[in-house]
Amino acid sequence: MNTLLRNTPDIEELDKKFLFHPFTALAEHEKNGPSVIVKGEGVWLDDNHGNRYIDGMAGLWCVNVGYGRKEIADVIHQQAVTLPYFHSFSSWGTEAPVLLAEKVIGMAPEGMSKVFFGQSGSDANDTQVKLVWYYWNSRGLPEKKKIIARNRGYHGVTIVSGSLTGMASLHSGFDLPLPFVKHTTAPYRLWEAEAGMSDADFVAKLANDLEQLILAEGPETVGAMIMEPVMGAGGVIVPPPGYYDAIQAILTKYDILLIADEVISGFGRLGQWFGSTVMGMKPDLITVAKGITSAYIPLSGCIVSEKVWRTIVDGQAKFGAFGHGYTYSAHPLAAAAALANLQLIEDGGLVAQAASRGAFMHAKLQAAFADHPLVGEIRGQSLVAAVEFVAAKNPMTKFDPTLKIAARIVKQARDRGIITRALPHADTISFSPPFIISEAEIDEMVSKTRAAVDATMDELVREKLWSA
Repeated sequence: MNTLLRNTPDIEELDKKFLFHPFTALAEHEKNGPSVIVKGEGVWLDDNHGNRYIDGMAGLWCVNVGYGRKEIADVIHQQAVTLPYFHSFSSWGTEAPVLLAEKVIGMAPEGMSKVFFGQSGSDANDTQVKLVWYYWNSRGLPEKKKIIARNRGYHGVTIVSGSLTGMASLHSGFDLPLPFVKHTTAPYRLWEAEAGMSDADFVAKLANDLEQLILAEGPETVGAMIMEPVMGAGGVIVPPPGYYDAIQAILTKYDILLIADEVISGFGRLGQWFGSTVMGMKPDLITVAKGITSAYIPLSGCIVSEKVWRTIVDGQAKFGAFGHGYTYSAHPLAAAAALANLQLIEDGGLVAQAASRGAFMHAKLQAAFADHPLVGEIRGQSLVAAVEFVAAKNPMTKFDPTLKIAARIVKQARDRGIITRALPHADTISFSPPFIISEAEIDEMVSKTRAAVDATMDELVREKLWSA
């Protein structure tokens, strides 16, 4: 029986009546309803009104191999008819998660040992905090429970991972962050660096900010720091050279674990298998999700170093059997999808392609926007990028946030068949297309976005909200 509602005439009314949307202006949604996507192929999406779009965001930074890959669908089907599910509690197992864990450890940075599978980046970062606490309890240092994150960092939306996220809009109304989470300065040069600062000066400031926070809290109370190699939803922020070396030295000095949140960057987005390798990080724990299956099925992972693993195993003598896990941990269907996805990435040389297409995309963005009067900065790494808009360049001046400049541009781009995203807490739009995007499709994505920015500028002038 076919239960799909594709192209059902009243799908938009059904949506408004029954579906609770995440990250949505709910009152406006009740009035205006949804945009309903009904088909995807390659980098293209079709909606229920016949409009076509280039998906410049690969969904939410995740559909890395593109839409409609039959190779993954066939594997999912075969696994579903063979063994759709069995749990991994109490030493039970199924084949696909074992093979996937072996593959992931083979790709991961040196020193990684085991993979704990979940369903989302949020639950994985929740698990990471529990692993950190278990680790320090096992070592007899139960006060080392505080976790340091960065302002503007995005780490999820559970009670714990939402606390790690450094964005006020994700805390408001939810009584977050929890008090054990502390936030330090983001490496956001455009707004955090003082006038005239060199990269080295800015790195020294960021390192000092972190160290002073640790000293104020008490190093004996700080268990870990979590960082994205390149900050995603917080603005596609790439730290200056030397940043991670300086931060790592401080973490080592005070015996603080490092969690690398690679939910966006893992599995090729930054031009190598892991962003930690690209950026020179030395994590004790790594969080993955999104790109591990290209979002064909939800799956996340906590990659655990041998150092942390041995301490957790030793903890059994004190705490008994490890008391954490989910019904869907190490789900065989998701693991099978991940294996097929990673094989596609390997066979297609898509990690190297992400690097080369990324270089092409950045060149096109620079050519299109470097001299635009609304553009303050173009930034990114490999196949992820952002363009930030400002009211004035000298000195750099932000727009009044109530004008919602990025949201206006996103709408104009969508009207031209391009899906980009307005990032929170800044007038910034982002690009994170599938690895399979062609140079011609990148050219179309950038040129139509430039037209969207020009149209927005004209709109602001007409409304007397901005002048050159």
